[in-house]
Amino acid sequence: MGFLQGDTNNIILDAVLTDTGRQFLSKNDGSFSVVKFSLSDDEVDYSIIQKYGRTVGQEKIEKNTPVFEALTNQAFAQKYRCVSVSNPNLIYLPNLTLLGNNVSNNILSIGNTTQKTRTVTVSQNISNVSSIDIELRDQSFIVEVNNLFLQVLGTAPDNIDNNLRATYILTRDSGQTAQGGSTLTLNVGTKSITDTQFQIYGASNNKSLITTFIKVSGIQSGAVLEFQVNISSTL
Repeated sequence: MGFLQGDTNNIILDAVLTDTGRQFLSKNDGSFSVVKFSLSDDEVDYSIIQKYGRTVGQEKIEKNTPVFEALTNQAFAQKYRCVSVSNPNLIYLPNLTLLGNNVSNNILSIGNTTQKTRTVTVSQNISNVSSIDIELRDQSFIVEVNNLFLQVLGTAPDNIDNNLRATYILTRDSGQTAQGGSTLTLNVGTKSITDTQFQIYGASNNKSLITTFIKVSGIQSGAVLEFQVNISSTL
């Protein structure tokens, strides 16, 4: 759903069903029911608040920010969902960082022959304060991968959509960071990728390399980490 402001006095609601929602509606058996919804602020540039302060910055955001139209593809809709927190004095939100022996500049390298698995850790961190608010410490994470090329080892996906996007809901690790943040250890493996697939999906200048992405979202914090995965046919 998108909020389209026609003028200073009118706000138009542009609501559409996602592709998955349309599939459920098309069953026409009475099972389709909207029981909850989420809000997002993907289009908001919060650096305006830092530059102009809360009062003036909020006014500039409200008056000058273009609002996205509603999208039917759930993979692109609502990338940064809003969260509800009871702490009225909260100023900073946590973010997610990627750690691993085969990670460089947020790019994970993995192979298709002898190096088909990699272990990485997603860590919850925060700047400018000593600890993460307890309400924002993620207990679970949503992990999305391209099911054509990748899988999360040791578990089955909760859903695979028509775009072959596999979604996993994973529980956090038992430990925590010095700031009280959560960590998630991911065992990533490649599928059996054929030479034909490398010819079709490989880079235009290097058919031995396929580039894809993994998206990790914290359910409690709403923080999102999306990182690149390079799959080499020679590794």
